[in-house]
Amino acid sequence: MEATTWAALTAALTVAGAIWTWIAFRRRGAANGLRAMGFTLLPAAAWLTGTLEMVGEIASSVTDWATGLVFDVRTWAGVGLAGLALVLWVVSGFIRDRQLARAQSGKASGAARTETRKELPPTSARTSGGSPIDDDMADIEAMLRKRGIE
Repeated sequence: MEATTWAALTAALTVAGAIWTWIAFRRRGAANGLRAMGFTLLPAAAWLTGTLEMVGEIASSVTDWATGLVFDVRTWAGVGLAGLALVLWVVSGFIRDRQLARAQSGKASGAARTETRKELPPTSARTSGGSPIDDDMADIEAMLRKRGIE
C-alpha cells in the first residue's frame, strides 16, 4: 500500500476513535473518556512512527503463509510428518517408562528372594529384643546408650 492509503486508514481509525471517545465521555464519565482518547491517538502514533505499515506487512506475510499452508500439499505432508514424529516421541516415552518399571520390579522381586534366603546373623549380633542388627547399628546404639538415650 502507498503512503496515501496508510494516511486514509489512519484518518478513518482516528475519526472512529473520536466518536467512541465522545460517547465514552457522555455515558461513562471522564475516566473512561480519557482512556478512549488514549486508544484514539494510537493509530496516528503508529502511522507517524511507521509501525502501522509494519503491522500491515506482518499481517500480509502471515496471510501468505496461512494461504500456502492451507492449499499446498507439500506443506500438509510436512505437517503430517511433524505429527507422526510427535506421536512416536510420546509412544517411546511410554515404552521406556514401562521398561524401567519392569526392570525395577524385577530387581525388587530378586532382592526379595535373596532376602528370604538369607540366614539370620549369629546370636552375638542380636540385641536383647532378639532382632538382628548390623555392626553400624550396634555402634550407633552404643553411642546412644553412652549418652543416656535409648
